[in-house]
Order: sequence, then C-alpha cells, then structure tokens
Amino acid sequence: MDRFVVISGCSGGGKSTLLAELARRGFATVEEPGRRIVAEQLRAGGTDLPWVDLAGFARRAVTLAQQDRAAAQDQGGWVFFDRGLVDAAAALAFATGEPLDAALCAAHRYNGRVFLTPPWPDIFAGDEARRHDFSAAIAEYERLLATYPALGYEVTLLPKRTVEARADFLLGTLGATVAPGPARH
Repeated sequence: MDRFVVISGCSGGGKSTLLAELARRGFATVEEPGRRIVAEQLRAGGTDLPWVDLAGFARRAVTLAQQDRAAAQDQGGWVFFDRGLVDAAAALAFATGEPLDAALCAAHRYNGRVFLTPPWPDIFAGDEARRHDFSAAIAEYERLLATYPALGYEVTLLPKRTVEARADFLLGTLGATVAPGPARH
C-alpha cells in the first residue's frame, strides 16, 4: 500500500510528536500499537508488557498492527503509522530468538519508503510506558535499521530538527504536501 507510511526508529526519537503534527495538518494517523498495549495491560494488571513478557507483548503488537492496517483501508489518502507490523515482528523475533516472519511482513506491505527517527539523546525520556534505557533504545533502532532494508524497504532517516521541519521533510520527500481532509484514525 503506497499510501501507508511507517514512521519507525529509535524509541524516544520523536515519532509520536511527529505523528501528532501530521494529524494536526489533517493527515490520517495510527497510534503506536505498543503504547496502546502497555496502557491496556497496566489498567488490567496484565503481564503482556515489554519488561515482563516481551514475547507476549510482541504477539499482541503483531495482531494489533494487522488490525490497524486493515482498519486503515477505509481511510482516504496518506495514512501515517507510528510503528507497524515490521516493528512488531522484529520485536517478536528478538524476544523468541526465532527468525523474523518475512512472509507475514511481505503479505502486509506498507509504502516502500520507511522513515526512521535516529537516536537523539537530547529528547529521549523514559515514562510509564517506556521503561528501558537509551542503550536498549539504540539496540532496537539498530535491529530495525537492518530489518527494514532486508525486507525490501528504503530507509530515510529523519533529520534532528523541529517537529514542523521534520513534517515538512517527510511530506516533501513523499510529495504529499496537501492533506486529504480531517480524517484521522
């Protein structure tokens, strides 16, 4: 799906802030599956949390990413995803030591260009949903930086600039400077 664009990369690198800016500009956006899972598991007292059961968390993220992608079919125009199925599948492979499910990722493609936020220590901060440290965030980033090209995606690193400048860069790279309207997911 050429209109489904993933913004991935280093945890704490500004992905969610960028997605909020794209939504403010009228583009459809999809919130990160992991954050939604953590919030739900914390409310329910569950254990499918990355710091308790990474494999269980990643399995949930794979399922939710597939559901998000299916739900986005109804959206018109560009749809921007805060992470996606590849991120979840990479986390599952890391957690279990099993090979990445490349067939699953191939069956649910996104735009061939994926945007990655590089490690940015100046803005990295932990919170209730992000309990890992910066070195763990870098390790995850490096796995994704290898995984996306291995699956045939072209990686574009987002510059360390203001959120507005990042949004302009991303939209300019895609040639998507005009939003279709106020549709949001």
